[in-house]
Amino acid sequence: MTVDPREKIALFIDGANLYATSKAIGIDIDYRKLLTEFGSKAYMLRANYYTALVEDQEYSSIRPLIDWLDYNGYTVVTKPAKEFTDALGRRKIKGNMDIELCVDALELSPFFDHLILFSGDGDFTALVAALQRKGKRVTVVSTLTTSTPMISDDLRRQADFFLDVADLAKTVGRPQVQRPVEV
Repeated sequence: MTVDPREKIALFIDGANLYATSKAIGIDIDYRKLLTEFGSKAYMLRANYYTALVEDQEYSSIRPLIDWLDYNGYTVVTKPAKEFTDALGRRKIKGNMDIELCVDALELSPFFDHLILFSGDGDFTALVAALQRKGKRVTVVSTLTTSTPMISDDLRRQADFFLDVADLAKTVGRPQVQRPVEV
């Protein structure tokens, strides 16, 4: 990855997408090391983590991570997930944070030189193009190492740089913790 040490960088993490990507390649992200890794390369203006939360659950497995991130250098942006029943009567949960991430990136763009976007979602292609028109450089972080790539081809082509999570895992990854199966 090419980051100029004179640049101001901003990390924008699509939490659900990074979680799915890291699970697909069999690692957990060490978020403390992630801040250290990017903070050592350039001036880190902001590290934002976006995720939707299911509010009615007594316990959310993501809550400890959200709380830790919030107290350890990340700006956590959440919203309640929406629950609905599909046409077949199945309970579904939807929690898309794309608009919040895009709006925040565009609003913050006068203050950073380089956006590091942790997502492979092709919906962000227009955001990357808009930031580039403003003179910003954009690195997209996802993976091509899975049997089905976790990154949209359009997004990868639009980005100035691509960083594979599998390569990043060498410095910020750790083996997945195997949790006991409940019966």
